[in-house]
Parts: sequence; structure tokens; C-alpha cells
Amino acid sequence: MNGVFHFFILALITVSAFFAIWFKDLLSSVVSLAVFSLLLSLEFYVLQAPDVAIAEAGIGAGLTTAIYVIALRGCKALKKSGGERR
Repeated sequence: MNGVFHFFILALITVSAFFAIWFKDLLSSVVSLAVFSLLLSLEFYVLQAPDVAIAEAGIGAGLTTAIYVIALRGCKALKKSGGERR
């Protein structure tokens, strides 16, 4: 039973990684990477590494996703202003 659960999580991790590459919209790719990170933290928890799972969820899914979204917003603001910084 445990092997089936591992296979299911790994299959979902693979699918989310594929979608992170496949999406043309960068925000969708960032969301897919956040899902990837959350699934990876779930896998770490199942593998009995809760400290690594907490670090992956907090840093990988939370902080990294926030940094990516802020960077995307900054790039869109630059693009809207014609590339000139104020």
C-alpha cells in the first residue's frame, strides 16, 4: 500500500514538473512549481523526514513562489512603461 502511495505522489510530481515547463504563461508556470514543491514536501514527510518537509514547504513553496510572483509583477511593470525606469 505504501508503494502505491509513493508512486502516486511521484506521478503527480512528474506531471506538475511537466506543466511548469509546458505552460507559456509564466504565472501558470510559477503556480505549477509551487504545486511541485508542495508535493515534494509531502513526499519528504511520507519518507519520514518532517524537518526537510517543513523546510521545503516553507522555503520552496512559500518564499520562492512569492519571490517569483514579485519578480513577474516587476517585469510586467517595466514592459508596460516601454522599458524605461522611473
